[in-house]
Amino acid sequence: MAAVQWDPFEAIERDVRAMVADQRWADVPAPTQAQAMAARLLRTPDGGCWLFGTHARWHRHDQADGEWHLSAPPAAPQVRAAALPAHPAPPVPGHLLPAAADLALARGSTQAFVGPDVPRGLADRIRELLDVACGLREENRPFTTGPLREVFHEDATAPVAAMWGAIMWTAYAPAFDGNERLLSMFGEFLDRPLPGDDWVRWLPAMPLSALTSLYAERLARGARAATLVAAHLTDTASALLADPRFEFRAAALLAMVTPLRSRPWLDHPARDAETMAQAWMSRCPPSLRGALLPETSPGEHFRHTFYDLVEALSFVSVHGADPRAVAASLLAADVDAIAPTVAPQLYPWLDAELRRAFQVALGDPGHPLRGCWPRDGEPPEALRPADRNTAAALLGAGYATGLAWCRLTGTVPPPRGFPTSSAMVTCLIHQRDDPVPGAPATSAEWIRHR
Repeated sequence: MAAVQWDPFEAIERDVRAMVADQRWADVPAPTQAQAMAARLLRTPDGGCWLFGTHARWHRHDQADGEWHLSAPPAAPQVRAAALPAHPAPPVPGHLLPAAADLALARGSTQAFVGPDVPRGLADRIRELLDVACGLREENRPFTTGPLREVFHEDATAPVAAMWGAIMWTAYAPAFDGNERLLSMFGEFLDRPLPGDDWVRWLPAMPLSALTSLYAERLARGARAATLVAAHLTDTASALLADPRFEFRAAALLAMVTPLRSRPWLDHPARDAETMAQAWMSRCPPSLRGALLPETSPGEHFRHTFYDLVEALSFVSVHGADPRAVAASLLAADVDAIAPTVAPQLYPWLDAELRRAFQVALGDPGHPLRGCWPRDGEPPEALRPADRNTAAALLGAGYATGLAWCRLTGTVPPPRGFPTSSAMVTCLIHQRDDPVPGAPATSAEWIRHR
């Protein structure tokens, strides 16, 4: 039997988690915490220095600028195994010191909703909630304002819109199989075709202000109308917790909205949607604040989704490729196809190494990194994951990264997806969940023709 290779990165992560989970850690002075973390730095053969710190994620020290950058750790086992304690160790800044709230993070899955369907039990529960919302037409008059108004027919009620908004806001990467029941059950209420193609609905990111705008309008009509919206937001979020692709942001939505079910007037002083969004976010506990990065720091959100993309590409290390360089190349492919002029806006959010890879992939058609780009809508053979779950994670992380840089730069997301995530669909078309025997097939015609 082959010996199990020791992984210093896993060992340090376990050690840091155990140390920070100790209740006494919070009382340790910051300089002492920094000293303890400095003793747990790793250095890889390429000279990189690594810290497992805040956000329960790895950070890499850049010798060129002396800064620490959020960075997914090496994926190749031989590189990880060769890591040694970092001596001498660079200073550990206070903002990277981990806290107990960091270790409570449960980020969930980065998979999109193509390939693995939403569990049937979850979809059935949403259907039950939707039936209740449909029965409120008489006592809950149609809503009239906010971003969700543009999505629905005039006779759709606010609770129906609240459910849709909760699903879209909590989804890590809202790219859905065109036959997904979670979407098709809303078809009779939607006023326009959803963006996408024959296989996938490439939906835009839902801002929190869309939900607070809906709630603010109902609050202006009275406590009962507001309570109904809060109830449907929380009931939907509770159901979505069952799927790890919704779990992280669903937990955050519950923390923000649940108090409104018993105290609908809680945010009454915040009359406009943006002010109310701030009030909601103030109720989110530290362990879930990462779910709010799209609202609070689009740049940091981009960094975290790019981290996810690098991790989703870890399988390429088997072929000797660097997942970070490949991720930078795929980012370049999407930016080049959608909005090449915004590339300079992304430079400050990439470390020097990634920035060089991104720039050369953008500017040099003959560079080997261009070999990572899709051709005729297909990914190169080396980027075809070996299994469905890995392909769904790569599609999801790629789409989430695309939405993140669009949000950061003010770019309108493409209605048919980004080139790299669209190419990944070809790896999943024949690996989607089969229909339940005896259940009628769901038609996608409602999305294309109204």
